[in-house]
Amino acid sequence: MDERLTHDFDPLAPETFTTAHEMYAELRMKCPVAHSNAFNGFWALFKYEDVVNVLKQPDTFITSVQNVVPKVATTGRRPPLHLDPPEHTPYRRALDPFFTPEKMKQMEPKVRRIVAELMQPLLDAGGGDISSEFGQKLPGHVFAEFFNLTVDQSMRIKEVSKVYNKALQDTNDDLVRETSKQLYDIAAEIIADRKANPRDPAEDVTAALLAKTYQGKPLPDDLVLGTIRQLIVVGMIAPSVFVGNMIIHLSKDQELQRTLREQPELIPAALEEFFRLYTPYRGFARTANKDVVIRGRLIKKDEPIAVVFMSANRDEDVFPEADKFILNRPNIKQHIAFGLGPHQCPGAPLARMMMGITLEHLLKHTTHFEVTGEPVMTRWPEWGTHSVPMRLTRAH
Repeated sequence: MDERLTHDFDPLAPETFTTAHEMYAELRMKCPVAHSNAFNGFWALFKYEDVVNVLKQPDTFITSVQNVVPKVATTGRRPPLHLDPPEHTPYRRALDPFFTPEKMKQMEPKVRRIVAELMQPLLDAGGGDISSEFGQKLPGHVFAEFFNLTVDQSMRIKEVSKVYNKALQDTNDDLVRETSKQLYDIAAEIIADRKANPRDPAEDVTAALLAKTYQGKPLPDDLVLGTIRQLIVVGMIAPSVFVGNMIIHLSKDQELQRTLREQPELIPAALEEFFRLYTPYRGFARTANKDVVIRGRLIKKDEPIAVVFMSANRDEDVFPEADKFILNRPNIKQHIAFGLGPHQCPGAPLARMMMGITLEHLLKHTTHFEVTGEPVMTRWPEWGTHSVPMRLTRAH
């Protein structure tokens, strides 16, 4: 049993579009249970089997200590992600009804309108930066509809989230705390508005949380606040970094671009393979509540563990030819881009809709597009693009 705390990889090394996946492929082969001294020290699991085993054991590998590496939640608990079952369950029960097929059907025309409006300037200009000019704006507008916010409120969230995320990337702790507080202030405004102007809990997420009870009592005010604060941010970042990833792939594979343009019914299947290949969250964190041994390495109680979804999704033992795009891959449903277990992302249906409509609209209104410069990448814990310059030829 290996008890050494070695420095096996550097999560802060500068990256291009391919280097992180290359590094993780090497780690899966040579050091699948790795330790890094970055972010005050943490473990990382790179093999699919190990990641899934941890996600399936929420009693041992808990999320209430730390839900992401580095630990950024210094300003209060934010359900459901910061709580373990069964404490997290009432929050999920309040949220899950908003992501049913029926609710998504109601959202679809709104998402189509938003995608069309936001993409029009790029179509008119013959190109631009698909990440900063479209991808980073899309979630804010969609969330305005989803949360019944004004677009001004939602854009404020988007702007503050942008600063918050950059502060995380730059490990600027003071700015992280300041922007986190601003996000709490916005969440508090939304809650105050719902209390002053009640809405139907079946139609409004905030109203649903305010109406929910647990063991006969309303959910605590501070945890309802934390839930809204969590929701308004966690869904903003992943879609905004994922859009550029798809565009880069399709720019390199013009044949696939043509196929999807001619057969848009293949887009949902293509999307799942994009989620597997270009998982936008490297992974979340768990903490073992006792000493555990994984592949011969001792992980002590309370040491943080990153479960690296994006590496697991390219594990050759599960996905043959894992670095290749394979349409209708037989076991594609095994990908864990949205996690697994009690903390699986509740917003996955909305993310799938947003990304599917984006791809459909872009392909329908162009005859060709290509990337024209080097992408700018995000840093741990997200993976994806901040900036992707492209040019396109409009369809007439």
